[in-house]
Amino acid sequence: MFLDGEEWQNYFRTFDRSAFRLEVHQVYTMPGEAESLRDFLAGKPVPDGFNSEWHEQIRDHRANGRTMTRAKIVRLPLTDYSRYLFDWCIPGNVGAGEDYRIVDLTSRTLDLPEQDFWMFDDATVVHLNYRPDGTQINRELISNPDLSKYHYWRDLALAESVAFTEWNSART
Repeated sequence: MFLDGEEWQNYFRTFDRSAFRLEVHQVYTMPGEAESLRDFLAGKPVPDGFNSEWHEQIRDHRANGRTMTRAKIVRLPLTDYSRYLFDWCIPGNVGAGEDYRIVDLTSRTLDLPEQDFWMFDDATVVHLNYRPDGTQINRELISNPDLSKYHYWRDLALAESVAFTEWNSART
Protein backbone atom coordinates (compact mmCIF):
# COMPACT_ATOMS: atom_id res chain seq x y z
CA MET A 1 0.00 0.00 0.00
CA PHE A 2 1.36 3.41 -0.95
CA LEU A 3 1.20 6.29 1.52
CA ASP A 4 0.80 9.98 0.78
CA GLY A 5 -0.38 13.22 2.33
CA GLU A 6 -2.18 13.05 5.66
CA GLU A 7 -2.14 9.28 5.71
CA TRP A 8 1.68 9.36 5.57
CA GLN A 9 2.02 12.28 8.01
CA ASN A 10 -0.20 10.45 10.49
CA TYR A 11 2.55 7.88 11.10
CA PHE A 12 4.71 10.68 12.52
CA ARG A 13 1.91 11.92 14.76
CA THR A 14 0.70 8.61 16.17
CA PHE A 15 3.66 6.35 16.89
CA ASP A 16 3.78 5.29 20.53
CA ARG A 17 7.47 4.77 21.34
CA SER A 18 9.93 5.07 18.50
CA ALA A 19 10.55 6.08 14.92
CA PHE A 20 13.74 4.93 13.21
CA ARG A 21 14.98 5.77 9.72
CA LEU A 22 17.82 4.26 7.74
CA GLU A 23 19.03 6.75 5.09
CA VAL A 24 21.18 5.10 2.46
CA HIS A 25 21.30 7.51 -0.48
CA GLN A 26 23.91 10.23 -0.93
CA VAL A 27 21.56 12.50 -2.90
CA TYR A 28 17.87 13.20 -2.42
CA THR A 29 16.10 15.36 -4.96
CA MET A 30 13.17 16.71 -2.98
CA PRO A 31 11.12 19.47 -4.62
CA GLY A 32 10.40 21.04 -1.22
CA GLU A 33 14.13 21.44 -0.60
CA ALA A 34 15.17 22.78 -4.02
CA GLU A 35 15.15 26.45 -3.03
CA SER A 36 16.92 25.98 0.30
CA LEU A 37 19.53 23.73 -1.36
CA ARG A 38 20.17 26.45 -3.96
CA ASP A 39 20.52 29.02 -1.17
CA PHE A 40 22.95 26.78 0.70
CA LEU A 41 25.06 26.24 -2.43
CA ALA A 42 25.05 30.01 -3.02
CA GLY A 43 26.57 30.52 0.45
CA LYS A 44 23.52 32.07 2.08
CA PRO A 45 22.99 31.65 5.84
CA VAL A 46 20.40 29.30 7.29
CA PRO A 47 17.10 31.21 7.39
CA ASP A 48 15.50 31.98 10.74
CA GLY A 49 12.94 29.31 11.63
CA PHE A 50 14.31 26.82 9.09
CA ASN A 51 12.44 23.49 9.53
CA SER A 52 10.75 24.84 12.66
CA GLU A 53 7.58 22.75 12.25
CA TRP A 54 9.61 19.54 12.04
CA HIS A 55 11.69 20.59 15.05
CA GLU A 56 8.54 21.29 17.05
CA GLN A 57 7.28 17.81 16.21
CA ILE A 58 10.57 16.28 17.38
CA ARG A 59 10.45 18.29 20.63
CA ASP A 60 6.86 17.21 21.24
CA HIS A 61 7.74 13.55 20.78
CA ARG A 62 10.73 13.87 23.06
CA ALA A 63 8.67 15.62 25.75
CA ASN A 64 6.21 12.72 25.60
CA GLY A 65 8.87 10.02 25.90
CA ARG A 66 8.97 9.04 22.21
CA THR A 67 12.27 8.74 20.38
CA MET A 68 13.23 9.63 16.85
CA THR A 69 16.46 8.11 15.56
CA ARG A 70 18.17 8.10 12.16
CA ALA A 71 21.21 6.35 10.83
CA LYS A 72 22.63 8.11 7.77
CA ILE A 73 25.08 6.22 5.59
CA VAL A 74 27.80 8.46 4.18
CA ARG A 75 30.66 7.98 1.78
CA LEU A 76 33.37 10.59 1.37
CA PRO A 77 33.69 12.93 -0.34
CA LEU A 78 30.31 14.27 0.69
CA THR A 79 27.88 15.20 -2.04
CA ASP A 80 26.54 18.76 -2.18
CA TYR A 81 23.26 17.41 -0.84
CA SER A 82 24.96 15.73 2.13
CA ARG A 83 26.88 18.93 2.90
CA TYR A 84 23.54 20.78 2.86
CA LEU A 85 22.07 18.22 5.28
CA PHE A 86 25.07 18.40 7.57
CA ASP A 87 25.25 22.20 7.64
CA TRP A 88 21.61 23.28 7.45
CA CYS A 89 19.28 20.41 8.34
CA ILE A 90 20.70 17.90 10.79
CA PRO A 91 21.99 20.35 13.46
CA GLY A 92 18.47 21.66 14.02
CA ASN A 93 17.06 18.14 14.20
CA VAL A 94 19.69 17.17 16.78
CA GLY A 95 19.04 20.37 18.73
CA ALA A 96 15.34 19.50 18.84
CA GLY A 97 16.10 16.05 20.26
CA GLU A 98 16.48 13.66 17.33
CA ASP A 99 19.24 11.06 17.74
CA TYR A 100 20.97 11.39 14.38
CA ARG A 101 23.76 8.89 13.77
CA ILE A 102 26.36 8.64 11.00
CA VAL A 103 27.49 5.33 9.47
CA ASP A 104 30.62 6.13 7.47
CA LEU A 105 31.09 3.51 4.75
CA THR A 106 33.85 5.32 2.90
CA SER A 107 36.37 2.52 3.40
CA ARG A 108 34.27 -0.41 4.57
CA THR A 109 31.09 -2.33 3.87
CA LEU A 110 28.37 -3.55 6.18
CA ASP A 111 25.48 -5.92 5.69
CA LEU A 112 22.98 -3.08 5.25
CA PRO A 113 20.34 -2.73 2.55
CA GLU A 114 20.31 -0.23 -0.30
CA GLN A 115 16.75 0.65 0.77
CA ASP A 116 15.68 3.65 2.81
CA PHE A 117 13.01 2.87 5.37
CA TRP A 118 11.20 4.16 8.42
CA MET A 119 10.26 1.74 11.20
CA PHE A 120 7.65 2.88 13.70
CA ASP A 121 7.36 1.23 17.13
CA ASP A 122 9.62 -1.62 15.97
CA ALA A 123 6.68 -3.07 14.03
CA THR A 124 5.52 -0.90 11.11
CA VAL A 125 7.88 -0.61 8.14
CA VAL A 126 7.60 1.91 5.34
CA HIS A 127 10.00 1.82 2.38
CA LEU A 128 11.00 5.11 0.80
CA ASN A 129 11.57 4.36 -2.87
CA TYR A 130 13.78 6.61 -5.02
CA ARG A 131 14.95 6.93 -8.59
CA PRO A 132 18.74 6.87 -9.17
CA ASP A 133 18.79 10.71 -9.22
CA GLY A 134 17.32 10.81 -5.69
CA THR A 135 13.76 11.73 -6.65
CA GLN A 136 11.27 9.98 -4.42
CA ILE A 137 8.95 7.63 -6.29
CA ASN A 138 6.69 6.66 -3.39
CA ARG A 139 6.36 5.53 0.21
CA GLU A 140 5.27 1.94 0.56
CA LEU A 141 3.80 0.38 3.69
CA ILE A 142 5.25 -3.14 3.85
CA SER A 143 2.67 -5.80 4.68
CA ASN A 144 3.92 -8.53 6.99
CA PRO A 145 7.57 -7.45 6.99
CA ASP A 146 10.25 -9.79 8.26
CA LEU A 147 10.78 -7.66 11.35
CA SER A 148 13.89 -9.57 12.42
CA LYS A 149 15.62 -8.33 9.24
CA TYR A 150 14.70 -4.69 9.90
CA HIS A 151 15.66 -4.96 13.58
CA TYR A 152 19.01 -6.47 12.53
CA TRP A 153 19.67 -3.62 10.07
CA ARG A 154 18.68 -0.99 12.64
CA ASP A 155 20.82 -2.55 15.35
CA LEU A 156 23.81 -2.97 13.02
CA ALA A 157 23.57 0.61 11.75
CA LEU A 158 23.35 1.97 15.29
CA ALA A 159 26.20 -0.21 16.58
CA GLU A 160 28.47 0.90 13.71
CA SER A 161 27.57 4.58 13.89
CA VAL A 162 28.70 7.66 15.76
CA ALA A 163 26.62 10.60 16.89
CA PHE A 164 26.24 13.25 14.20
CA THR A 165 27.80 15.97 16.36
CA GLU A 166 30.90 13.86 17.03
CA TRP A 167 31.29 12.80 13.38
CA ASN A 168 30.66 16.27 12.00
CA SER A 169 33.09 17.98 14.37
CA ALA A 170 35.81 15.50 13.43
CA ARG A 171 35.40 16.24 9.70
CA THR A 172 35.84 20.03 10.03
